Amino acid sequence: MYFCIFSKKDLVFCLYNFVLLYAEKKGYSLFKLKNSKQNMGFFSKLFGKKNQETQKIGGMEDYMTLIRVYFQASLASKLGITNLAMLPDLRTFKTTLHVATVNNKLGVGEKSRCKKMMKELYKTDDMFFDEIDQSIKKNCKKLQDVQPYLIQFQGFSQDLMMLTSNLMKFKLRLPGFFKKALYTMTEKTVDDIFNKNDYTDAGVIKTVMAVRQYDKKLGFSQKWITDFVYQIVMLAKKEPQKADQK
Repeated sequence: MYFCIFSKKDLVFCLYNFVLLYAEKKGYSLFKLKNSKQNMGFFSKLFGKKNQETQKIGGMEDYMTLIRVYFQASLASKLGITNLAMLPDLRTFKTTLHVATVNNKLGVGEKSRCKKMMKELYKTDDMFFDEIDQSIKKNCKKLQDVQPYLIQFQGFSQDLMMLTSNLMKFKLRLPGFFKKALYTMTEKTVDDIFNKNDYTDAGVIKTVMAVRQYDKKLGFSQKWITDFVYQIVMLAKKEPQKADQK
């Protein structure tokens, strides 16, 4: 069995409308991290890319990779999974950064290390991680629950990102330094998705209902969803322009 929340192809799909707004941009954001040589090696291995000067730490793919790692680490520690072949992103994370196994239990040390990295790179708060743990605890009682859960989260994320990009439209063009305004707009859009019932577009209505059904099962709060969407919006805005690369 192969556990994976997002492949690179899935990520491109769920961020499709965001990419449309930044069609002339590519590469990775210009975040910097202490011990960058070690971490650059880690992300290069995760993405299967070598010696690319344009690759930077902290972009959208980095973010989604660390999300996958955290989910897999939480699943491993919760269900007692010991076979790293079932957790490909966790395996790469663990072996590349040489994360020690804590108390002979896979996932514990890896969760802590991944959490620390996300706090440093993205200022992610403890609530974000706690809600992932709670969702997994609620939905994954046994090993057989894992794959359906990950499929649900993947569907939820894809529908959520396409829906929010569609509803926010040109609001996403607001410059990235208007962080508070962008967060407020994202928060309002997420609130509408869960509480507004007067949409007229059939496609929007269908996707809104799908997102609500997914989240009823997954159990994420509107605050968690807002933070998740906002982070991706901000990372999309930090993509370096193609014209800058000659």
